[in-house]
Amino acid sequence: MTNDADNIFLDIIAKNRKGLAKGIYSICSANQEVLEACFRQAKDDDSIILIESTSNQVNQFGGYTNMKPNDFVGWVHSIRAQTGFPGEKLLLGGDHLGPNAWQLLPAKEAMSRAMVLVADYVKAGYTKIHLDTSMFCSDDAGDRSQPLSEDIVALRTVSLCKVAEETFKKYFSLDRDLIYIIGTEVPVPGGARSKEDAVNATDPDDVSATIDVFKKHFMEAGMSEAWERVKALVVQPGVEFGDDQVFGYKRTTPFLSDRILKYNNLIYEAHSTDYQSEDSLKAMVEDHFGILKVGPWLTFAYREALFALETMELEILGKNYPYLSGLSATLEKIMIKMPEYWEPYYHGNENEKTFKRKYSFSDRSRYYWPNSEVGDAKKKLYQNLIKNKIPLSLLSQFMPEEFYQVCAGHIPVHPQDLVYSHIRRVAGIYARACGLTSNEER
Repeated sequence: MTNDADNIFLDIIAKNRKGLAKGIYSICSANQEVLEACFRQAKDDDSIILIESTSNQVNQFGGYTNMKPNDFVGWVHSIRAQTGFPGEKLLLGGDHLGPNAWQLLPAKEAMSRAMVLVADYVKAGYTKIHLDTSMFCSDDAGDRSQPLSEDIVALRTVSLCKVAEETFKKYFSLDRDLIYIIGTEVPVPGGARSKEDAVNATDPDDVSATIDVFKKHFMEAGMSEAWERVKALVVQPGVEFGDDQVFGYKRTTPFLSDRILKYNNLIYEAHSTDYQSEDSLKAMVEDHFGILKVGPWLTFAYREALFALETMELEILGKNYPYLSGLSATLEKIMIKMPEYWEPYYHGNENEKTFKRKYSFSDRSRYYWPNSEVGDAKKKLYQNLIKNKIPLSLLSQFMPEEFYQVCAGHIPVHPQDLVYSHIRRVAGIYARACGLTSNEER
């Protein structure tokens, strides 16, 4: 069956290349309320929605979400159905598919696992496939401070693409096709780990070199048809974020924007675009960064909303109320107890690390919301605020944007609707920047 989302996505790419300032934002999150809010945004916009999972999040061994590709697809569709979003407008993407999760293994073993990973993603129904083999494996020769050889990266990408092609032909009808993305961003996924002075955009000559090498190896492998379905190249547009800093997009690299138009059918995909201004995101789309990845900003907004709700809970019920949710304290306790998701990223003295666990833009707290103890605290928070309705004056103090939405009659004073609205502030910025909705803020 033809998926409308695939065709609309390809149309967006074509329009972007023509200079029509159309794009798509890619939601990279495994948070249920984030996905619910984004489905609601896309439904109101009458647009397609692109949801992606990474090779670390979701793989044949479960990843850190404990979901295999088929599990993730089923879970996303269950959320989609609950929100009434049409299935034919959902596009699923696999991000950084390659040996990323198995870099400590020898190349042969890591690539063998990557082949299973790609096959499982394709079988599960993902159609936007980002193939990324840019990382060193344990036995790869070369200077680790320099990128892995472009020829090795391209050859490994071709081998994974062959698996994807063969798997797709075996399990699906030929009235639709896979869509490929190649390349990788310079910073680590999820944000920079340390203070930086600047982020350099990819050199246009490096863009040409990458495309030329990849095309050469695709052609030599007899995969010219698959090469025609490579639709975007991941590059660094000069944007990034860290714990408390954001590098905004600067239109100082027109040659980078122009260079991609020299190649048929290609646009850029930009990762780590979180926390950019709406004007910056719109400028990126106009400069042919037609696919904008967003993840931590969405869960950061989720955490912001929950912390604001907890502050209002305390104001309403008082610090001596025996049944307070204790949400932020519970989250902190669990993060201290299970430090593996934040400790490699947050540095400094104890006060600085405490601050970062709560407020870092990299939002490592997103890994802890599925914890049952944290979930119970959130449930108690919601119950307390449903039982003791939030006064509008208090809502104006701690969630002013949501106060306006309530006054306009767009949402009720219900904790979950307030959380959705706060997340949708971010999704709405991306939707408007990509030309997927009107300029009216919702």
